Amino acid sequence: MLEVGMKHSVELVVDKSKTAAAAGSGGLEVFGTPYMIALMECTCKELAQKELDDSQGTVGISISTNHKAATPMGMKVTCEAELVEIDRSRLVFNVVCSDELDVIGEGQHQRFIIDNEKFLAGVNAKIDKAKNK
Repeated sequence: MLEVGMKHSVELVVDKSKTAAAAGSGGLEVFGTPYMIALMECTCKELAQKELDDSQGTVGISISTNHKAATPMGMKVTCEAELVEIDRSRLVFNVVCSDELDVIGEGQHQRFIIDNEKFLAGVNAKIDKAKNK
C-alpha cells in the first residue's frame, strides 16, 4: 500500500552515454540534465511500482526541477524520492539528486496510477484514429 513518507533511492555512475553531449542537450561530457530527469522519474516509478498490482503502472505527468551542479564522468549519482502526497490516482514526489560531493538537482514529480491494459488500449485507439485520418 502506498503511503505518504515512503522513500526509495536509485544510483548510477555517469558514463559517456549519460552526458549532455550524448543527449545533445549540451556540448560537454558531464551528467546531462535529460538523464537526471530520467533518473528522477525512474526512482519515483520504482517506489510506486513496488506497491502496485502487476496490472497497474504509473505514468509521469509533470516534473519541475533544477540542475544546479555539474557531475563529471565516473562519479556516482544518487537520486532519492519521497512520496509526499496521494490524491486518488495522483502521486506527488519530492526528488533530490546528489553526486559524491554535492546536491546537483532537486524538484517535484507527479505520476498517475494507471491500469496498463486500459492505458494501452487508449494509445492504440489513437494510432488507429491517426491511420484513418
